[in-house]
Amino acid sequence: MRQIIALGGGGFLMEPENLYLDEYILNQSNKPHPKICFIPTASGDSEDFISRFYDFFQKQDCEPSHLSLFKPPTRDLEGFVLEKDIIYVGGGNTKNLLVLWKDWGLDSILKKAWNQGIILAGISAGSICWFEEGVTDSYGDGLEPLPCLGFLKGSNCPHYDGEAERRPAYTDFVRSRKIKPGIAADDGVAIHYINQEIKDIVSSHPTAKAYRVSFNKEMKEEVLPVKYLGANFL
Repeated sequence: MRQIIALGGGGFLMEPENLYLDEYILNQSNKPHPKICFIPTASGDSEDFISRFYDFFQKQDCEPSHLSLFKPPTRDLEGFVLEKDIIYVGGGNTKNLLVLWKDWGLDSILKKAWNQGIILAGISAGSICWFEEGVTDSYGDGLEPLPCLGFLKGSNCPHYDGEAERRPAYTDFVRSRKIKPGIAADDGVAIHYINQEIKDIVSSHPTAKAYRVSFNKEMKEEVLPVKYLGANFL
């Protein structure tokens, strides 16, 4: 199975007191003690992001590590990645992430990992990077469409309810055909793909939503079924 779990927001980087989404990601591995690797390229290897990753995952039944392209742990990046069970990509500047990954060959390594059944997950930049296109603030002056890796068809917009400009920008891009139709996710929503098809949509908040956004004579936001992962906030 080829699996990708795309988070619109939430997880250890945004709500460390709420464990639902990160526990869900760990539970998708069939390993009793999965090896999970954080890739913080989009944030320029933010020490804060790396620290938050270890603060959470060192307390779980897993083996955490991280991959820096600024201080690589090894020359054999492919071997390092392909021994993992889960790859978790952090948020930040998606354009810089894609440029660095391509230069290091990490885009091809991650595609090989995906094809071999290693779970790919990520939040924000770590969500849109897997799609054909995404909505990004990488350019620093408003939101723009951005070509991405294309592991998943269509486009993606995270933070749909969390940043005021996201929803109007995405719907305008889809309406004007500047970006392909796709999937939008509120903060706290994770969209779980298996073999490029949506298997489940889960959330860490009871009111969080996901949408299929398209335009054919008129704008359409189809609300998709979302499974809330808990009865109460943690």
